[in-house]
Amino acid sequence: MNTSQTVQQLQAKWITPENFRRYGQVIFPSKDGKTFDVEDAQLNLQNGIPRFYIMQLHKKGRMFHKITRHEKCTQCLGALEGKDWLIAVCPPNNNINEPTLEQIAAFRIPGNCFIKLEMGTWHAGPYFDHEIVNFYNLELNDTNVEDHFTHDFLTSHQLELEII
Repeated sequence: MNTSQTVQQLQAKWITPENFRRYGQVIFPSKDGKTFDVEDAQLNLQNGIPRFYIMQLHKKGRMFHKITRHEKCTQCLGALEGKDWLIAVCPPNNNINEPTLEQIAAFRIPGNCFIKLEMGTWHAGPYFDHEIVNFYNLELNDTNVEDHFTHDFLTSHQLELEII
């Protein structure tokens, strides 16, 4: 039995609406008074009480072995103070209970936009090179208790992933 641990590197791409479409939406600033359309976040928060809060994260590096999904709601994340950040994602496939390793992608997100994750999108992060970043987060009030499914690649594949 092989118990050695492997590190797989993920090259982060700058996020665009096109290259992120499989995982969710990228929302950029729009002019005041613009009417709602497909460029706005298409939210699903109907399965509970929405929670909008600011979470403060301290530098965590770029290595991970756990990835999580939420099946009951969309989730929005964005950095305050214009700071760029990183996230790893895998497309939602709610027919299986683990992400497809070959489909994991990493993105660099500028501080002038936010992302909306589709229901069931696997995600690891946010990660960043700053000391501290404050993120706004929109999900359900019990997302991290009742709708938090995590896969551990260290257990399943003896694997850690690194966003570069």
